[in-house]
Amino acid sequence: MEICFHCGDTCNNGVVIHNEKTFCCNGCKTVYDILHDNNLDYYYELEQVPGITPNVINGKFDYLDNDIIIKELLDFNEGNTQIASFLIPVIHCSSCIWILENLNRLNPNILTSQVDFPKKTVRISYSTKEISLKDVVVLLTKLGYEPYISLNDIKKDTKTKDRSLIYKLGVAGFAFGNIMFLSFPEYFEVNEFWLNQFKHIFRWLMLAFSLPVVFYSAQDYFKSAYKSLQSKFLNIDVPIALGVSVLFLRSVLEVVLNLGTGFFDSLSGLVFFLLLGKFFQQKTYNYLSFERDYKSYFPIAVTKLDTENLIDELQTKVYDLVPNDFILIRNEELIPVDGILKKGSAFIDYSFVTGEAKLVEKTIGDEIFAGGKHSGTPIVILVTKSVKQSYLTQLWNNDIFKTSTQNIFQSLTDKISQRFTKTLLFIAVLSAVTWIFIDISKSLNVFTAVLIVACPCALALAAPFTLGNLLRILGMNKLYLKKAEVIEQLAGIDAIVFDKTGTLTTNALHTISYKGELFSDEENNQLKNVLRASNHPLSRALFHHIKSDVCFNITNYSEDVGKGISANINNKTIKIGRFDFVTSESKSNTKSEFNQLQTTVHVSINEKYKGYYAFKNEYRKGFDNLLKQLSKNYQLIILSGDNSGEANYLSKVLPTDVQLVFNQNPDDKLEYVKTLQDKNKKVLMIGDGLNDAGALAQSNVGISISENINVFSPACDGILDASMFKNIPEFLQVSKKGVKIIKYAFFFSLFYNLIGLGFAITGYLKPVVAAILMPLSSISIVFFTTISTYFIGKQIMKNSYQS
Repeated sequence: MEICFHCGDTCNNGVVIHNEKTFCCNGCKTVYDILHDNNLDYYYELEQVPGITPNVINGKFDYLDNDIIIKELLDFNEGNTQIASFLIPVIHCSSCIWILENLNRLNPNILTSQVDFPKKTVRISYSTKEISLKDVVVLLTKLGYEPYISLNDIKKDTKTKDRSLIYKLGVAGFAFGNIMFLSFPEYFEVNEFWLNQFKHIFRWLMLAFSLPVVFYSAQDYFKSAYKSLQSKFLNIDVPIALGVSVLFLRSVLEVVLNLGTGFFDSLSGLVFFLLLGKFFQQKTYNYLSFERDYKSYFPIAVTKLDTENLIDELQTKVYDLVPNDFILIRNEELIPVDGILKKGSAFIDYSFVTGEAKLVEKTIGDEIFAGGKHSGTPIVILVTKSVKQSYLTQLWNNDIFKTSTQNIFQSLTDKISQRFTKTLLFIAVLSAVTWIFIDISKSLNVFTAVLIVACPCALALAAPFTLGNLLRILGMNKLYLKKAEVIEQLAGIDAIVFDKTGTLTTNALHTISYKGELFSDEENNQLKNVLRASNHPLSRALFHHIKSDVCFNITNYSEDVGKGISANINNKTIKIGRFDFVTSESKSNTKSEFNQLQTTVHVSINEKYKGYYAFKNEYRKGFDNLLKQLSKNYQLIILSGDNSGEANYLSKVLPTDVQLVFNQNPDDKLEYVKTLQDKNKKVLMIGDGLNDAGALAQSNVGISISENINVFSPACDGILDASMFKNIPEFLQVSKKGVKIIKYAFFFSLFYNLIGLGFAITGYLKPVVAAILMPLSSISIVFFTTISTYFIGKQIMKNSYQS
């Protein structure tokens, strides 16, 4: 089989030979010519077969002639210079970066172009004298890098990156280093004349360095502790704020009263390590969107027709559509509003909204809902509701999207901190009271010493470093979580709900089977040649499925939209389509044979019925073994918008305790998850489309599975690359192991605290002891959690790839 020189795909539809190179289509050949003619052949040297097959344009970007829309999309517009940024999901290698940053060699009116690889975006500056925004987009599309432009792009949020944590960490680190440097003479009790002369100045300098640490770097801990106490809840920040306060106040008193050097080194070190842990945990995949709503999927504009003649076209922003407008929807375009079909026959794929993977036929007068994708010839729709009033928008306005169910989650650290804080205060008070009867002058020192040395620094570092490292490990294996806390929540899951269509099945592949009288080789060839003339999605899929290289001349070709196609070849009449189109036989005789199949295409030759092709979404490889493995530890439920046609098949291949629930609309899925939670179940929802968005938001953890992580994923806690679907059990194991590591780290922290308490209770806690013990406990915890997560992650991921 020949391989395309440009994109690397197999040439299933014939081979195009050009310049002694093979191409799968004229589109790839055209891109090669563009690059070759502009001396950009180096593109093919950076990567083997780096290209992407270009998309057919056919007026797709006519809305970019609208000045209002252009203004909304531009980042900069002054004089003859405009700048625009585009999301290009197909960017995947160094060749992509190279060609996109050399667009000026293809068109000199493009001034600069800069790629942000992690975010899959390109920022293009161009001169408007000879080129327009539409020309830029068309050029990108011709090269195979079609921008993803949605309704969300006209309401860009200019988000400023929050760097406050970095600044606070920098201040704490700077102060920590300088205070340690100034403390060395005190540690070793160096009796040198000049050091003794200036030690008071050194102490006041240490006090000065500690001020920004306490009042700037540590301010978030005080705020969090205050809010926690207001809520009558003790989180981990309460003992931290208490420890920092006692450290600072006692140290200030010692310096002011000239009683000692204080604990400024321990104070600054404590805050520095705490902020370092928070910074490590703040790993985010900012090139992914975990908060997408319907605006991320809708087109930015639509073709509006003149209400009088339905001929004159005007590219209009989707938000400007009002009831009684007429719009034109072309093949493969998304329908952005509710309306009534006024012209043409529509075949609409509502799987994005309902989850049911089949084309729904609509005829003139039928109601059509927003969110469906039309397949077939252009149709005209009378708008009945604006975008904001459509069914899809109402679905998104469910209360679950306005309230966060994650607020009820209490982390393991917070659970332990409640007992820790109460125990710490009890020990401090008990020790102080005891010393009143032994030596009252040491009572206050012992009380503050207990609070200082038992400050839960190591306790607070265990979770950030463990979860932060696991977040990175999971990300390397293509499970991208919104935040580190999700790992803890995953560890507590006891019920998993799977969507069927697009989750257990793949949208990228179809299983096509044939049932009926076998075709001869000649009939097989004739059938493929008739299919070649049709652009219907099922015709294209069947065309690629049938193996044939023989070409025939066809005559009397006709396509009855919504029914099928017919043509004559060598005095044979071939019909392909619906059962009642290809034959006059009674459907009742054969209905039982294919009524459970999602989609069927029937064939007759010379009015003789031959059989039918059945199209079904293909289940992901190993899905049955995966569910069998998960059923040992979790309650499993499969929810689907489809009918129960595949219930028999699933019940045979899946464990008997897996619950199958069909005919579920988006609201039904959300309510089902609620019902499980009412039974005290911790629910993990795994879905793919907008139809799962409510259930994903309602669940304790919602993970969206996606064939392309940069587009088409609803609001969720995590995005899983579809290629890693089989590793879900291993990911859940990673989360459980992570929680165990945190618990082990807590025990280590307790060990250090007991040693420190020994010094504090007996009244022998000196600054040098605290300066050694507190950083040592923090560093050892960081080392233990980092090494442990590395080896556990490596081991589990190794097992996943072997399975």
